[in-house]
Amino acid sequence: MKFLDEAKIFVKSGDGGAGAVGFRREKFIEYGGPDGGDGGRGGDVVFEGSKALNTLIDFRYQQHIKAGRGGHGMGQNRSGASGKTVTVKVPVGTQVFDEDKETLIADITRPGQRVVVAEGGDGGFGNTHYKSSTNRAPRQHGTGHPGEERWLWLRLKLIADAGLVGLPNAGKSTLLAAVSRAHPKIGDYPFTTIHPNLGVVHVGGSGAGGEFVLADLPGLIEGASEGAGLGTRFLGHVERCRVLVHLVDGTEDDVAAAYRTVRRELEAYGAGLTAKPELVALNKTDALTADAVRKKRRELKKASGRDVAAVSAISGDGLKALTSELAEIVRREKAAEHQGQAALP
Repeated sequence: MKFLDEAKIFVKSGDGGAGAVGFRREKFIEYGGPDGGDGGRGGDVVFEGSKALNTLIDFRYQQHIKAGRGGHGMGQNRSGASGKTVTVKVPVGTQVFDEDKETLIADITRPGQRVVVAEGGDGGFGNTHYKSSTNRAPRQHGTGHPGEERWLWLRLKLIADAGLVGLPNAGKSTLLAAVSRAHPKIGDYPFTTIHPNLGVVHVGGSGAGGEFVLADLPGLIEGASEGAGLGTRFLGHVERCRVLVHLVDGTEDDVAAAYRTVRRELEAYGAGLTAKPELVALNKTDALTADAVRKKRRELKKASGRDVAAVSAISGDGLKALTSELAEIVRREKAAEHQGQAALP
């Protein structure tokens, strides 16, 4: 299934039905009076979060979504049927923007969350509503209100507990495949990964956090914040991550410079990415001597100001300790979020 994280669609809610002009026609009732029913209300267009979806690819083939119009009123004070509401399933993490791509209309962050993005029009009144002491046989009626129609932009920000960042060929996809059952495309050339991949990491042992979702994101290069390479298009997926794993290729000549390059792009992007908890890992240690690993870990620690894990996604060295530490941070961040939500009035 192809990954798509942005789509433009057109939505239109249903028009309200017209009210009826009717009069009673009953035997032995000389002056029946008006009995025209009201028109039915138009259907809404509703977005609903679904955890069964993780891409917006469906909207490439269905770009126009329209709800049903309300039925017309009828005689004997019979109201028209309401128009059919259209419920559209979208991935959890979908943001809905107006046509200007800046005005946020809705942010769907949990399964089952429903948001009305276009309300149906009200039905028109039948002539019964226009009856008065001076107008005993009204013939006017309401035509019904038109529904809303608008162009919308959908932008998906994957909801993952942890996100892998780093330069191209840092080994992010290989690491994701090693610690989860995900099968990302892996190659020895830059930009092998051209769209985010998700994997569920299971951590054994009590109190280890159980499992968490890890996202592999396309590599950044210098100037990405200005559009170089794949740019920062996919960094929106990192915004919802609780912790970042900064993977550095141990075979790089200058690992400190590689680390700083990515950190500068994260800072240029903004959205609080540099304030998130971060684990730094030196990858591909299987291709280095023990002395080289110690030397590069010291350089990386000096550049990042934090301890550096030594791992090899190929041999599996250090991955168990890394995932256990990640699970613990995710568990701690989730607990802090829950406490914050509980403190809200």
